[in-house]
Amino acid sequence: MEMDKRTLIAVVLAIVVLIGYQYLSALFQPQQLTPPPPAKDTVAGSVKKEPPPAATVPPVVEEPSQARNVTVETGLYSATLSSKGGTVRKFTLKTYKDKTGTGVSLLQAPGMYPPLALGEKEDFGLSNVNFSLKGADLNLKGSESGTVTFEYATPQFSVRRTFTFYGDRYKIDLKDDVQGLPEYWVTLGSNFGIYDAKDESAPHIGPVVLKDADRIELVTKKLDEPKVYKEGLKWIAQEDKYFFASIVPSGQVLEAKVWKVQDSPVVALKVKPGVSTYIVYAGPKDYDRLQELKVGLEHIVDFGFFSILARPLFWILKFFYRFMGNYGWAIVLLTIIVRIPFIPLLNKSQKSMKKMQEIQPKLTELREKYKKDPQKLQKETMEMYKKYKVNPMGGCLPMLLQIPVFFALYKVLMIAIELRGAPFMLWITDLSAKDPYYVMPIVMGVTMVIQQKMTPTSLDPKQNKIMMLMPVVFTFLFLNFASGLVLYWLVNNVLSIIQQFFTNRKLARESA
Repeated sequence: MEMDKRTLIAVVLAIVVLIGYQYLSALFQPQQLTPPPPAKDTVAGSVKKEPPPAATVPPVVEEPSQARNVTVETGLYSATLSSKGGTVRKFTLKTYKDKTGTGVSLLQAPGMYPPLALGEKEDFGLSNVNFSLKGADLNLKGSESGTVTFEYATPQFSVRRTFTFYGDRYKIDLKDDVQGLPEYWVTLGSNFGIYDAKDESAPHIGPVVLKDADRIELVTKKLDEPKVYKEGLKWIAQEDKYFFASIVPSGQVLEAKVWKVQDSPVVALKVKPGVSTYIVYAGPKDYDRLQELKVGLEHIVDFGFFSILARPLFWILKFFYRFMGNYGWAIVLLTIIVRIPFIPLLNKSQKSMKKMQEIQPKLTELREKYKKDPQKLQKETMEMYKKYKVNPMGGCLPMLLQIPVFFALYKVLMIAIELRGAPFMLWITDLSAKDPYYVMPIVMGVTMVIQQKMTPTSLDPKQNKIMMLMPVVFTFLFLNFASGLVLYWLVNNVLSIIQQFFTNRKLARESA
């Protein structure tokens, strides 16, 4: 009986709550006002149309239920864009091939954030919403251009982004019209622009920021905390040895930031609302092509510490290629040209080494005679150098002068994308790759042995043994070097042997 009463009370209370809720909902529901009848024009008797009130919020664009893709085909690349976030989903180069013979992909796997994702915060939230798409697939030839537009809006903000593609350029123009947000972020995404992230020969792989004239490389392993740059920002990029992708803002940006998410680097720009334009580049590190853009993108090609020498050597190498049509023979000719200015110095060096070898027995006698009197030994040694007109540094100076040139040329041959896939002769089909049969490194080692045998040596047996170990060390070191580098060193050794031969013959005649 007690249970029946409780049940009855619960039912009554439920009915009261339900009726009360419906009554209150109807009471407080905003009523629609009947618009006043249109006023009639007293002159013509027609209906006078009042101007619509100014819009205070962006129009709401209906979000598509499913994402749509649009494909852009040019003579240089193939790209796929998605209405989900208005971002890039695929990007494949046509004129550069991978090991399987297919086009190089600069976006091999989707990462945490897609390329060119944007959002109010650093999570790039708008990359997950569907934009409306205006435009169709493009197939651009020659100097043709075409556009694709994405739009998204809510009562609070609106985004309209327009891509302009060109048939004969890797450059893409991007215009973002963002209204209603206090600020927003745009990113290159995860690994966009990186083809080979495991290339051990690459000087740097990962994010790069150009600040004024400073190229700032960032290493993913060392990104323990975010790096922020606020002034003098020119562009942000992600690179590997031969390829990269970049965003170049045409106006002032608030800051650039680089941080790490799930062991992957993220580089992004913070931008003010309004209309912002960018140049997006995804393609090869072609110095001439980048320089033509006149936005500083050529600085992505890092010529190293001796860039003042590396750039002229790079231009000379390409100049020779225009006439010879083969980068291998261009390297041979460049090696000869680079060596010519050092011939007089090398001749003096070889003569000095020969004279040092001749007076070695007398120097040994001095060391034995004055071994307990270092000051006297030093004085007598200098007197002997003057007597026989020997400069003990004469053999080292030419080598020291050649070091900057060597490192500059080494850097050029290391990073020049022109050598990628460039054949030389016979089995050398790629000057940027190692010799598959290790023939050139071994021949280079043999030439080093010959050179050591012909060069005047010290009477110290330990020093001679160390010098004879150098060819062995260099041979193993060069086994995995690019064929273009090995070719340069091999030709340089052959030239040294020829010069040493004539120097030795001249010295023999003078001694006779």
